[in-house]
Amino acid sequence: MIEKLLPYIPIAAKKSLSELLNNYRFHLKITKGRKTKRGDFRATLPIATISINNDLSEAQFLITLVHEIAHLETHMNYPKAKPHGKQWKQNFQRLMLPFLTNDIFEDEILSPLAKHLVNPKATTDSDLILSTQLQLKVNCLDLNKKFIFELKSGDLFLINNRVFKILNKRRTRYECLETKNQKKFLIKGNALIKRIEPKKNTHGDD
Repeated sequence: MIEKLLPYIPIAAKKSLSELLNNYRFHLKITKGRKTKRGDFRATLPIATISINNDLSEAQFLITLVHEIAHLETHMNYPKAKPHGKQWKQNFQRLMLPFLTNDIFEDEILSPLAKHLVNPKATTDSDLILSTQLQLKVNCLDLNKKFIFELKSGDLFLINNRVFKILNKRRTRYECLETKNQKKFLIKGNALIKRIEPKKNTHGDD
């Protein structure tokens, strides 16, 4: 399985990941990018299934894979445990430990990742600094896109083919108005968006 994963992971992670994979039996699916998730674990029979998106950065792919293996470990030993409860947190922390090195992750990712693992959440998206650094490393990142926190109140932007206007910042989220239906939404500050440039005034001075 490790050879199948080499195009997607940091090469320095090969040895530790190979050792980790030797402890588990599951079917791995590498899928096209999904908007709603980067990976998932399913307790399918006769063998569990883990799927990971193919459009992730090497760092994102590795973290997501270990995240899902932690679900497998938790299911094996605590089948009734909450998906991201105490047992999963402990397993994720333990399984990630061998990968927390500068050979595998750059400092910009390693430091916030270590802090994230003190009390890991269901997704790295809940951690503004870590998720921002991870998204910056995505190989297919559209250079025309920005993070919503880079904009200011009143700016228009496009996300999922919908036009929004920034109203106010609320802690880690931004209150935005969808221009088409005038409904308000809260959008995470690390959301990748495409800024709509204001129209330039083409009238010359008299």
